[in-house]
Amino acid sequence: MLVANAHSLEQHMTSTSPPHSESPNATSCGGLPPKECSQNTDRTSLIGLDRACFESALVKLGERSYRAKQIWHWLYYQGARTFDEMTTLPKSLRTRLSSSCNIDRPTVNRMQQSEDGALKWLVQFADEREVECVHIPEEDRGALCISSQVGCTLTCRFCHTGTQKLVRNLDAGEIVNQVLIARDTIGEWPSPKDGRMISNIVMMGMGEPLYNFDNVARALRIIMDGEGISLSRRRITLSTAGVVPLIERCGRELGVNLAVSLHAVDDELRNQIVPINKKYPIADLLEACRRYPSGRNSRRITFEYVMLKGVNDSDSDARALVRLLDGVPAKVNLIPFNAWPGAPYQCSSNNRMHSFADIINDGGYSAPIRVPRGRDILAACGQLKSDSEQVKRNHTGLS
Repeated sequence: MLVANAHSLEQHMTSTSPPHSESPNATSCGGLPPKECSQNTDRTSLIGLDRACFESALVKLGERSYRAKQIWHWLYYQGARTFDEMTTLPKSLRTRLSSSCNIDRPTVNRMQQSEDGALKWLVQFADEREVECVHIPEEDRGALCISSQVGCTLTCRFCHTGTQKLVRNLDAGEIVNQVLIARDTIGEWPSPKDGRMISNIVMMGMGEPLYNFDNVARALRIIMDGEGISLSRRRITLSTAGVVPLIERCGRELGVNLAVSLHAVDDELRNQIVPINKKYPIADLLEACRRYPSGRNSRRITFEYVMLKGVNDSDSDARALVRLLDGVPAKVNLIPFNAWPGAPYQCSSNNRMHSFADIINDGGYSAPIRVPRGRDILAACGQLKSDSEQVKRNHTGLS
């Protein structure tokens, strides 16, 4: 899956809706014992549990149910990293929680800042697997691009992540923790009502979010919860390469903005560069987009289109794209291809991209050419990868 470049992300930061949201309905814990929610620890992991499971875990540890709301507030509104910081709780309770529950952040193995201000974190989890996440700042706001999987199963040929095989899905806590780490770094605690530097979140990092839908949905509900991080669904965008059966469910259950990694206008080419197209061809994908519950003119579906020199950038491709989008409330992000080591493509020329954009605009669709951010630290569109992966495999035998 592509990670969006800065101005691709900026398009998702222009909503006029307030940054806080209504509280989504909590989902059932399903009666999971607390240890089944933990991450390689004897202590119950609280980060990533939905409201019902969060309360259930604490009750099973002998705590009163009203404590769940207090602790939730400390974790997701105040940003507490230890129970000792939760000063409204009795000291004896803080001690018990410290011994029985885990709210630790994952390890940040490396943080890099681009010359243009973009930040990239290499985050390591308990099993030593890693993902990257990226913050793209603007003057008075910013977007955080987060990952949903370690590696990716899609093998899109222009995407660096696609060269790293899928290792596993992230759980909800590992997804939410990327947001917590970014807010720790930027200093965005307690949750501000406005003036946020993480004003938008995009599921455009490593992995295909719809292939990890349950964990992604649980994480996004935590992020949207009005008593914590409290980001509106209008400020969250989920990007998919086209997992057609789950697109409608995503809109119905989450109501977030949808972005589609299209990149080609015919099945023959898309089969080559976005292999999931062999399973879910363009006609089926576009029909699912037309039915997307949140898709309307006020919340158009974004179609990502990476510009590959001599591959998908002709005038005839542009005209075909206009025809393809007929009946879809759409906007198009034209993304200059960002090179990575061993990449088999080159970026289209500026003149070619502008000619392509003019045809799309004349056809009635907005088609800005995005200016990449974070290229110098491999944080731009299509450049993310756990770049210590190969070194680790060579030294530890992990595969």
